[in-house]
Amino acid sequence: MSKSLLSLAITAIALSGCSLIPDYQRPEAPVAAQFPQGPAYSPKEAANVAAAEQGWRQFFHDPALQQLIQTALENNRDLKVAALNIDAYAAQYQIQRADLFPAVSANGSGQRQRLPARASSSGKEMISSQYSATVGISAYELDLFGRVRSLSEQALQTYFSSEEARRSTQISLVASVANAYMTWQADKELLKLTQDTLGAYEESYRLTSRSNEVGVASALDLSQSRTSVENARVQLARYTRQVAQDENSLTLLLGTAIPASLPTAEPLSADLLSDLPAGLPSELLQRRPDILEAEYKLKAANANIGAARAAFFPSISLTANAGTLSPDLSGLFKGGSGTWLFQPQINLPIFNAGSLRASLDYSKIQKDISVAQYEKSIQTAFQEVSDGLAARQTYNQQLQAQRDFVSANQDYYRLAERRYRIGVDSNLTFLDAQRSLFSAQQALITDRLSQLTSEVNLYKALGGGWGEQTAKNEAVSEKAPALHLF
Repeated sequence: MSKSLLSLAITAIALSGCSLIPDYQRPEAPVAAQFPQGPAYSPKEAANVAAAEQGWRQFFHDPALQQLIQTALENNRDLKVAALNIDAYAAQYQIQRADLFPAVSANGSGQRQRLPARASSSGKEMISSQYSATVGISAYELDLFGRVRSLSEQALQTYFSSEEARRSTQISLVASVANAYMTWQADKELLKLTQDTLGAYEESYRLTSRSNEVGVASALDLSQSRTSVENARVQLARYTRQVAQDENSLTLLLGTAIPASLPTAEPLSADLLSDLPAGLPSELLQRRPDILEAEYKLKAANANIGAARAAFFPSISLTANAGTLSPDLSGLFKGGSGTWLFQPQINLPIFNAGSLRASLDYSKIQKDISVAQYEKSIQTAFQEVSDGLAARQTYNQQLQAQRDFVSANQDYYRLAERRYRIGVDSNLTFLDAQRSLFSAQQALITDRLSQLTSEVNLYKALGGGWGEQTAKNEAVSEKAPALHLF
């Protein structure tokens, strides 16, 4: 009995070898072979280590930032959802792939019935019994044209895409934490600068007030000095608010409170990031998880076409069982009580008002959409990297010019203060020098933040931020999750 069912299952599986899935061809990358060149870009550098292979601990030098990134990777809720989605798609794949195998089940039943005399044909009370035990398969589809196999392949590629979605989420999280942390540090530096400047403005206002009382400074001088004080107070309130909001944003990204034992933060002017080689656009196809995710979705749509094609052909399902049947429980497994059932069924589509054709057309359109989305992900990646490369060169030039501008304003401030103290120039010149220096120092901090943010975004655009250490970075292998047969 068991051997016959096993032979039937093996035969059914052997017949299920045909597939109508179209041969997959990766679309050509709709971008240039090289990143842009020109005045806005630095000269091309040889890439010793690809950016995607630089672990985030290697790229970010600030110990405080490293601890925050580690905390976010352990607690961020979006990352947890992405990881759970992988498990969910793995389970869906196992459910779909299980249809390739016959489901074998055993069943035992018993029945004992009494019929009263007036209800029986013999006019006598009747008591009947029936017991059975069977093992078999029910409605197993022979996958002759690969419909079930195509659906299994579609579920597998969807699972692979969820793996890449998690990688993409982690890379985005690392970059978001880094940008939020640097914004927090920049606003704290701006707050400290404003506090120091406000103190200088208040001291200047006190001196001008005393000079006004003795008739040396005019009411206009006093009014101008007061406007500087009030403007600094406005800036103080603004940066106090921004620092608090930065902390709230960072807390949300971390998924928990900011650790109280953070190492001392490095100043923005320190060497916070590693050098980042750009490499070639072709590397993005293997490094960017969002591109890989789009390609897996394209493969899933391609597999769906195979399922839609197979629906045009006949489908054959089998139901079979074997067992024993007896009116007495004691005779259930005695000789001569055996029973079996073999019930094949074929279904041939004849007329469905164009439903199958429309399903096939829909599958092909979905594949065309997936192709366009895959190509768009490549173009987006190319644009993000190109923007980052342009920002790198121009921010270096802008930052150096801004440092020179601050230095020039510091000289202007020192000269104006000296000339004001000895009475050569009016208070208005001194106030103008104070304001120019404050504005230049604010712009320097803001420009440094923009430069750091652009480097972090370039690191993200090149696919960096997945591994903690370069040696431990591994690509997602195209290996199906284990199928649990029992």
